[in-house]
Amino acid sequence: MALKTFKPYTKSTRGTVLVSREGLWKGKPYKPLTSANNASKGRNNYGRITSRNHGGGHKHKYRKIDFYRKKFDIPAEIERIEYDPNRSCHIMLVKFEDGERVYYLAPQDVKVGDKIQNGPNSEIKVGNCLSLQDIPVGINIHNVELQPGAGGKIARAAGSSVTISGIDGNYTIIKMSSGEVRRIDSRSLATIGVLSNPDQKNIKIGKAGRSRWLGRRPHTRGVVKNPVDHPHGGGEGKTAGGRHPVSPTGQSAKGLKTRDNKRTDKFIIRRRKKKRA
Repeated sequence: MALKTFKPYTKSTRGTVLVSREGLWKGKPYKPLTSANNASKGRNNYGRITSRNHGGGHKHKYRKIDFYRKKFDIPAEIERIEYDPNRSCHIMLVKFEDGERVYYLAPQDVKVGDKIQNGPNSEIKVGNCLSLQDIPVGINIHNVELQPGAGGKIARAAGSSVTISGIDGNYTIIKMSSGEVRRIDSRSLATIGVLSNPDQKNIKIGKAGRSRWLGRRPHTRGVVKNPVDHPHGGGEGKTAGGRHPVSPTGQSAKGLKTRDNKRTDKFIIRRRKKKRA
């Protein structure tokens, strides 16, 4: 997909960079695989805001994506590739030989009319889904299950993938883009290929209004608030708050480790690389 820039007729178009949707399906989504997508606006079941700065946004339907891909050994044809407002990568509508249609995440380099298949008897090619034990070392994969039958959880964003590094008994060693290396049960399913729309990371919003279309509300910095509203608030004139950066609830924002899941620590061989400041 190519990037779109605009002539600077206005201040917002001067800096706007978007991803072209040329070649994508221009009609409505496949209705039987859609459902209502009622926005929570960052509120919980009591109506209290638990996730700030969420709300508004364009009205859209949710596309039901099949992350499980358990329909084995039945060939399917890609009918169309679509834009999905609920995720960064594109999706594809596939039709199986028995007439059933499902939505899958669309990898790069697939085209309308291509054939794909799930299951252990599938060919090693982009778009096919197999268990990790059936995929050769060094292959890029996405939509990887953490537990067999639990549905794909890893590498579902635009342009993302993980790599199979090796085999360790009943486990497959995978390396993630963050640098983390971990073991996953070799019976878990994964799809071959790198996900579509890698240029998503190069988008420049261009104007505040486009953020509102995406459901993002304005964010007020803590240092301009009063002390009652934020730990950084208060002070005479401009001040950085007089303390190390923290969240509104007082939790450190300078690399405090919050992971608390010792049950899966044994599967992590190497933790992710630290980002340079």
